[in-house]
Amino acid sequence: MDKKELRRFIREKKRAMTEAEIQARSAKLAGLFFQSEAYQKAKTIYGYLPYNQEVRTVPMLEQALRDGKRVAVPKVYGEEMKFLFLDDLSRVEKGYCGIPEPIDDGPPADDETALVLMPGLAFDLQGHRIGYGGGFYDRFLAAEPNHPTLALCYDFQLLPALETEAHDIPVDYVLWA
Repeated sequence: MDKKELRRFIREKKRAMTEAEIQARSAKLAGLFFQSEAYQKAKTIYGYLPYNQEVRTVPMLEQALRDGKRVAVPKVYGEEMKFLFLDDLSRVEKGYCGIPEPIDDGPPADDETALVLMPGLAFDLQGHRIGYGGGFYDRFLAAEPNHPTLALCYDFQLLPALETEAHDIPVDYVLWA
């Protein structure tokens, strides 16, 4: 299956999920996330706000704030994605492609060792990832390569192996439920 077919296949599987199933799997993933060494060591989480049937990350980010961690989420400016600190996760609106983004344009996140949560459509156990096709995370990580990275996904998004390209940056940890 090529990337285009794989993206279509995974999108169909995600669309077939009920909200209850998304919530239940997201809760399981939250438990795995909070137990992970990557989370426990992180002072800052560069998360993302869920779109469509993505893992529900907002409760995880709210818990990170309660745990005393700083939280930042992405905002797209043309071809560039910047992470912005966000203390109030309700201060968002639809942005690039309808994805929730911070209303404000700051403050910019500045922790070069923050744990980055990686969205995507498909992953493998080696950390290879197929994103949504915009290349925002690969460009961000190419510019800031010291971040540990972690992906949260549903079990059907985890495949034995993925074909990758030279510009694809693998994820350090993959958690699935």
